[in-house]
Amino acid sequence: MAADAPRSNFIRQIIDKDLASGKHSQVHTRFPPEPNGFLHIGHAKSIVLNFGIAEDYQGTCNLRFDDTNPLKEKVDFVNSIQADVRWLGFEWEGKPRYSSNYFDQLHGFAVELIEKGLAYVDFSSQDAMREMRGTLKEPGVNSPYRDTSIAENLKHFADMTAGKHEEGKAALRAKIDMSSPFMVLRDPVIYRVRFAHHHQTGDKWCVYPMYDFTHCISDALEGITHSLCTLEFQDNRRLYDWVLDNISVDSHPQQIEFSRLNLQYTVMSKRKLHLLVEEGKVSGWDDPRMPTIAGMRRRGYTPSSVREFCHRIGVTKMDNQVEMSMLEACIRDELNHGAPRALAVLDPVRLVIENYPEGEVEALQAPNHPNDDSMGTREVPFSREIYIEREDFRESANKKYKRLVLEKEVRLRNAYVVKAERVDKDVDGNITTIYCTYDPETLGTDPADGRKVKGVIHWVAAEHAQPAEFRLYDRLFQVPNPAAEDDFFSTLNPDSLVIKQGFVEPSMAAAAADQPFQFERIGYFCVDSQDSSAEHLVFNQTVGLRDTWNDQA
Repeated sequence: MAADAPRSNFIRQIIDKDLASGKHSQVHTRFPPEPNGFLHIGHAKSIVLNFGIAEDYQGTCNLRFDDTNPLKEKVDFVNSIQADVRWLGFEWEGKPRYSSNYFDQLHGFAVELIEKGLAYVDFSSQDAMREMRGTLKEPGVNSPYRDTSIAENLKHFADMTAGKHEEGKAALRAKIDMSSPFMVLRDPVIYRVRFAHHHQTGDKWCVYPMYDFTHCISDALEGITHSLCTLEFQDNRRLYDWVLDNISVDSHPQQIEFSRLNLQYTVMSKRKLHLLVEEGKVSGWDDPRMPTIAGMRRRGYTPSSVREFCHRIGVTKMDNQVEMSMLEACIRDELNHGAPRALAVLDPVRLVIENYPEGEVEALQAPNHPNDDSMGTREVPFSREIYIEREDFRESANKKYKRLVLEKEVRLRNAYVVKAERVDKDVDGNITTIYCTYDPETLGTDPADGRKVKGVIHWVAAEHAQPAEFRLYDRLFQVPNPAAEDDFFSTLNPDSLVIKQGFVEPSMAAAAADQPFQFERIGYFCVDSQDSSAEHLVFNQTVGLRDTWNDQA
């Protein structure tokens, strides 16, 4: 991939000091997703940070799946995550890694803790263990199983491993400090029984390590130098340090926390994203309204625009809500310069040019980009009958209205000046046809008599128009922070998807799914990668031509 310009932040400053002092000779990072859902824009921030740092410091970055919960993980999620990382322009060191690769070693470290008197098997119920933990204001209470002998604990853990205990009936807990002010140190569970098939290890195990036990050890085994994670894991660092200090590993990765991405008008919780999919509020994980990388890709976002967004928001320790307009500005800026133009009409009304020769078709030349001659031109057919946008015509209007009005003139984009003469209406008073005349001397030039025509509208020749479905997307939620609501479903935007049936110019029949376009005067669109076909063209709106939300504010 083309390198993005490095941008300094407090993490890079720490790495610079570590390299200058000789603490590390090479940087080794990792991106460690749990394969229990699709990645979202928040994960993109972590991907860009971890892989970007590895690239800039000529180091390495692992892709490791922290796959400790077989009940929620799927190979489909594994595959989607790999596709997303590569789409963003990054490649990991060697093969993808899995925490499950280390299950034998993790089990051995659990036994080591038992042998040191630092772990015990607890047969208390989950509710009882929850009660024993205490609260933020009150210390916890020791479990009645906390002082079980080492020999008995080794036997109990062996029985757990052999499948002799039911799920929820036994758990291995670290013996740390039930009076610690940090809840994570109050004898956390580090192994539990799960009779579940694992997507990597099959049915080998019926005990699985907890994430907090697994994560730090996996980092150590892989020789990670800088373990970058979000602020929610700040307290967990104390548990990670305790685990690594008490087992036989040589490496002790340095954990550095940064603020997670909170994007307005959407949710970043995988649990909530799961609910949106499971409850049918969206069409799937790759619904273009979703903040998932797959959804953004389907909507027409580019890898470079997502990376640029991650750079713009920066890396800090301060939690905040990022405006959706910042993300949209990144793709809008890119497509304004790089997207070829095309003509489309989303809400069509027929326009007949009465003085244009019947049966004649003219091949007009239209620039693919108004400011970039290197993108060339294309032929656009023009004929007596065309479609224009219904909102581009009024029977009467004030001087601020710069489009077509009865007895007034307007220019058709890259074509002629036309004048509206009369209209046909249906029984309900809706306009069905607009009748115009055109000035044949105005192709590519102003009227010879010096009259000024200020308005320009887009159009599509009726005979050659390709029918198309247009999916217009808005914010998925109506409030900036839906995650703060008790019922976040109640804040869903009923108009987050509006479907229009219209027409595109004939050249769009061959449009590729990964090719963005600006439909002139409308917005930026791409072919839908799932539902579009030669027989039924479907275009997804990526973003509008301007930020209408801030205009409304």
